[in-house]
Amino acid sequence: MLTFDPFRDLDRLTSQMTGAMAGTARVPRFMPMDLYRSGDHYVLHADLPGVDPGSVDLNVENGTLTITAQRTARGDEDVQWIGSERFTGTFRRQLALGEGIDVQKIAATYANGVLSVTIPLAEQSKPRRISIETKDTPRVIESADAGATSGKG
Repeated sequence: MLTFDPFRDLDRLTSQMTGAMAGTARVPRFMPMDLYRSGDHYVLHADLPGVDPGSVDLNVENGTLTITAQRTARGDEDVQWIGSERFTGTFRRQLALGEGIDVQKIAATYANGVLSVTIPLAEQSKPRRISIETKDTPRVIESADAGATSGKG
């Protein structure tokens, strides 16, 4: 069964115009990632299979989290490629953090080709419960001259 891909011809034309043909320099198209909130922090998982952990750079500047990673091409010069679909080069992904993030406590781990980044909320941005004072309870007010008119005399 054949599937119709209306963008295949456009992708092929773009590749030919930019010189990114199979077996030559190929540039990664994207870095797939998941992002979700869990309690008082966000968690980001980015797929970076085959990337050397030493080439991963993670930084925050002006409220933007930038992930950069490098996958190098094989150095085999005298091979005849039959198929070559894995991208090589620099991967880059940026994420606007917005207000209320504690950038000093962002932490990251890299395992099994997945970069996991924990992005905590700042203390002032965390939800908190506010107690409500009720004023419906009547209060008894005693006057100072109530004891003076007690009937003694």
